[in-house]
Amino acid sequence: MIEVLFTPPLTSPPPLTSVQDLGRDGFWYQGLGRAGAMDTLAHRVANLLLGNDENAATIECALTPAKLRFTTRQPFALVGAACGAQLDGVPLPRCYAGWAEAGAVLQLGPMQGGAHVYLALAGGVDVPQVMGSRSTQLREGFGGFQGRALAAGDQIGAIGGAVALPPQGLSLALPPLGDVITLRALPSSEHDSFEASSLEAFWSGAWQVTRERNRQGFRLEGQALTRHATGELRSHGIVPGIVQVPGGGQPIVQLADSATMGGYPKIAAVIAADLWRIAQAAPGTALRFEKVDLAEAAAADAALCEQIATIRRQIIAATTLYQSWS
Repeated sequence: MIEVLFTPPLTSPPPLTSVQDLGRDGFWYQGLGRAGAMDTLAHRVANLLLGNDENAATIECALTPAKLRFTTRQPFALVGAACGAQLDGVPLPRCYAGWAEAGAVLQLGPMQGGAHVYLALAGGVDVPQVMGSRSTQLREGFGGFQGRALAAGDQIGAIGGAVALPPQGLSLALPPLGDVITLRALPSSEHDSFEASSLEAFWSGAWQVTRERNRQGFRLEGQALTRHATGELRSHGIVPGIVQVPGGGQPIVQLADSATMGGYPKIAAVIAADLWRIAQAAPGTALRFEKVDLAEAAAADAALCEQIATIRRQIIAATTLYQSWS
């Protein structure tokens, strides 16, 4: 069990701390989006470090500082943005699994290299499954922990299960994102309705993540994009990754809590394998888009699956080696 604490000078945890798994699929046609972890790679790695199923629910922290107390001795994993994490004052790596004693306090400081951190517990966070998922649908108000973001005083349990961790813990080195995040994308349905100069600006120009960002989407800032077509569009289906361009000409990238319909022109769609990258883009982060085709998108998805499989093998090898020594 862990308890969410107050974080001075704040009187509550950050407003977008919630329980998420890999999302609630299969209800798009009913108007219900996916939800789920923004950075699915960090979420999966946190679970793998504990031997959990990759889909097990974690606690997603989108803003810091945050503070949590372990009420019982238990294993945990913390993966994601660099945030000066400390367990009872001892600094932790940004990709770490270890043991917390009863009463230990986990402190997450200001995020420096990213925008999301994931806390995994043995077997996953113990909240009810709703429509096949433990994810929080913040807009609709169900799932996760009482259908809402976590608040000070909340107590959250773990499903539990055997965990093979060395007493000193286990950490992995994850590659940094770099100063400019590249997002591979496919042209979308209204792509060719934009002016040639706007298409050049979109694919070759620099974009910056603004402070207008949440789990539904990130608004970008750069050269205003214009269309040579006129007239309003009817609403069409949209999914995470779709890049819409409202009347002001500044793109919005739809993310985990994306709506299911939207009428803004769609210039591109960020491929699924790169959505975790933009999830770690803090305000002010520089982005660029790289045009790919369907074959390249499929290859990127396969490469991401292989990266996760490699991490899984590394963790199994490390824990097996430890067990042979003990």
